[in-house]
Amino acid sequence: MKHTFTATLLAACALAMPAIAQQTPAPEGATVYFISPSDGATVSNPVTIQFGLSGMGVAPAGYDVDNTGHHHLLINIDPSDVDMTTSLPASDQVVHFGGGQTEVTKDLPAGTHTLRLLLGDYSHVPHDPPVMSEEITITVE
Repeated sequence: MKHTFTATLLAACALAMPAIAQQTPAPEGATVYFISPSDGATVSNPVTIQFGLSGMGVAPAGYDVDNTGHHHLLINIDPSDVDMTTSLPASDQVVHFGGGQTEVTKDLPAGTHTLRLLLGDYSHVPHDPPVMSEEITITVE
């Protein structure tokens, strides 16, 4: 009984501790970019956003395949506010596409928005160095 309690306590502590993520190396020259909309575009809802990737492949989260990753869309967030060494948190500002999606149709509030793409590895951790797009700005009417 005492051993079972100790084993259960140790397992619970291990699960409660934050996971230590290790960054996956990015291949030299890999780039992620927006196919559409273009920087400065004025759009209406729903907004279709298409993602492009060069020098790497797309694989769903959970699949550890060399030189692959999956997209994350950063909405109205400065990349310096994102911890590039741990798994990206899912939120309204960090949208995960762990199924390997390469586009999304999404409603955004009216106004001006900044968008950036960031590739994550099989465990949602940005690569080293990060594979991140240039920022684009769109206006939703």
